[in-house]
Amino acid sequence: MVEKKVPPEEKNVNKREESKKTDQEASRQVKMERLSREGIDLFPHNVKTTHSASDIVESFSQLSKEDLEKKKVIVIVPGRIMSIRRMGRATFFHIADSRSRLQVYLREDKIGKKNYQLFSLVDIGDIVSVEGALFRTRTEELSVLAESFTFLAKCFHPLPEKWHGLQDRELRYRKRYLDLIMNPEEKEVFRFRSAMITHMKKFFDQKGYIEVETPMMHAIPGGALARPFKTYHNALGMDLYLRIAPELYLKKLIVGGFEKVYEINRNFRNEGISSEHNPEFTMLEFYQAYSDYFDMMDLTEELINDLSLTLLGKEEITYGEHKISLKRPWKRIKFKDVLVEYSGLAPSRFQDRAGVIELASTLTSDKKSLSYGKALDVIFDKYVKQNLIQPTFVMNPPREVSPLAKASKENPDEAERFELVMAGMEIANAFSELTDPEEQKKRFTEQAEARKKGDEDAHWIDMDYVHALEYGLPPTGGEGIGVDRLVMILANRKSIREVILFPLLRPKE
Repeated sequence: MVEKKVPPEEKNVNKREESKKTDQEASRQVKMERLSREGIDLFPHNVKTTHSASDIVESFSQLSKEDLEKKKVIVIVPGRIMSIRRMGRATFFHIADSRSRLQVYLREDKIGKKNYQLFSLVDIGDIVSVEGALFRTRTEELSVLAESFTFLAKCFHPLPEKWHGLQDRELRYRKRYLDLIMNPEEKEVFRFRSAMITHMKKFFDQKGYIEVETPMMHAIPGGALARPFKTYHNALGMDLYLRIAPELYLKKLIVGGFEKVYEINRNFRNEGISSEHNPEFTMLEFYQAYSDYFDMMDLTEELINDLSLTLLGKEEITYGEHKISLKRPWKRIKFKDVLVEYSGLAPSRFQDRAGVIELASTLTSDKKSLSYGKALDVIFDKYVKQNLIQPTFVMNPPREVSPLAKASKENPDEAERFELVMAGMEIANAFSELTDPEEQKKRFTEQAEARKKGDEDAHWIDMDYVHALEYGLPPTGGEGIGVDRLVMILANRKSIREVILFPLLRPKE
């Protein structure tokens, strides 16, 4: 046999890795090697099971000791070992699946001396399968009296100390798999998220919407005022952008004759990271022909109220220190009225455009020149948003910051648009969609001028979309709802990272 030559640099890496191992990790490695020498299949391809730990807890918890003895229920159950209590020739340990823990009782006289000795090579964190009869211990705990066990996977690292779990928040996000092992309650947040998305789909399906899929790579980033991530397509030799929103494609489908469409999609925005922002996030977007932004308000109230009643069984929820009522109807207030209410600015002050711009420039760290509409938006973000705890539709913001929305009939400087704000966060954004192709072309041109002046968030010109509008877009209401933020509120979580399984983090050196 020819000995494999290992390059010096690889040997050095291996030595460094070995030196990093703790005593426990080294011990686990040795145990793995001993299992291998005993002929144990270290990486089995499949496993026969009859029940999960959760199945057993749910199905047999009500049975008494006598009932279990009569039924003689034999189970084959897999799980991760979460605790071990060795007592000479007997051992108690707990295995866990994604929802429940189950105790196992292992006796030398039951499984044989050799097998019992093999179990000494098993550690907390290892995954095994156990076969045996259900019974209750003297303390009445539902348990499995093991007749055999099968090794399924080795855990080479010690789990965090059981009483304190995994507390470091950043480590929890970086090693979500470890977070889910040690903090099983965190699984419930993601079960809730999954149930919420499932119910959203059911809600729209029942209303005659169809679910669609639109491209995630765009030649022109559009549908929102945001900075995109840029990539390059080698075969086509062209730049592409990860989508910032699916809006323009969804409205093209309305032009094409679909009257109700929705998409639950991933969007990507090359912007800051905070407790409310992740560069990759999930949006629900829906569009309905022959409707407007008032219809969208009604539909939004109905959807979120229905989610709360169906998934939580109530219309009033707790978010941090706040009680939030989702009972309909919700508050509706004009953008300028809410600015007056919370900013301290007199209504007449808004006539002083230069003064408004000057004030806004002191409220943002971005030193780029502000337009009047952008300045009002900055003041809103600074003074108003955090005060809106109860669900509030903020209506008719400046048309200037709403390039895809119809202008208000009453005031052409305002847009037929709303933002839904709840718990101090923007949850949804909706328009009466702009359907005039010439006006849309004009708006895009205005945005292009803003981009030339340094506004990186300005909308790009998309003449293909304008061309689609020339075939006729009926009066349409459209909306986007931030799924991650809505999960935050309904699950009572303060950071968006707590409701995204793998949030983006700076690489750890």
